[in-house]
Amino acid sequence: MKENRKISRRGFLKKSMYYSLGVIGALGVSGAYSRWIEPYSIETTSITIKIAHLPAAFEGFQICHFSDLHLGFHLEAKDLESLVKQIQSLKPDCICFTGDLFDHHSTGVSETTRYLSKLEAPYGKYAVLGNHDNWGNRESVNRVLTKSGFIVLHNENRQIKKQLDSIYIVGVDDPWVGGADILRALSGVPKNTCNILLAHEPDFADEFCQHPIDLQLSGHSHGGQVQVPFIGALHTPPHAKKYIDGLYQVDNSSMQVYTTRGIGMTRMPIRFNCRPELVLITLKSSK
Repeated sequence: MKENRKISRRGFLKKSMYYSLGVIGALGVSGAYSRWIEPYSIETTSITIKIAHLPAAFEGFQICHFSDLHLGFHLEAKDLESLVKQIQSLKPDCICFTGDLFDHHSTGVSETTRYLSKLEAPYGKYAVLGNHDNWGNRESVNRVLTKSGFIVLHNENRQIKKQLDSIYIVGVDDPWVGGADILRALSGVPKNTCNILLAHEPDFADEFCQHPIDLQLSGHSHGGQVQVPFIGALHTPPHAKKYIDGLYQVDNSSMQVYTTRGIGMTRMPIRFNCRPELVLITLKSSK
């Protein structure tokens, strides 16, 4: 018969100490990883998105989508050097940025402009403003993006021509705190064209899907910055509660929305199980 062995008070305290040290060590390691490693480990997500209205000449057209740099909060202008190299290595046809260049105050403006100016794409660079861009940074963000070669879309659109075909990049001012006007943004766009919308907050897709938009590109959510396995994002900001991370089909609509986890951080300088994301979208016809 197996003997029941009682643990002494000293033994209990010793085991408790080892357990506590183990927990503290694990928390320390995960905390250091969340603060100093994962935030700098940018993941490139390559995804094919099928669109019904895609013209033949744009079959295989590639868009590099990035968002939410939040420079001045943990990330600085110098951190753009590796990001720019990563984007250029993808050789996209066009580049789209969906807002929040700085976090609270414009910082490292000349250096930021210098790095973003190095981004090149044969069919252009396009951008819209986010909520942080409208909180005291609007003029500075416009100036930096414009000097960097981006076409900043304030409720307007641009035609991209390839051979005899065209698609339209449509951009709205920040839907939450800016002056978004989707009807103005679509002004002059012909019927039955392929329209790609840049809008910072993803959940406004439920409103924008009432208009002729095939694909909406958004950021804002940061993917929650912290995602718990089997649970998901612990917290996301307003207007990023439904379309949090990745590709979605909007209910009762042909419109799709892709929400990137973004590059930077805000509020908390950590990421866990939610790496910063650079997206390479390849367009294909669904016909």
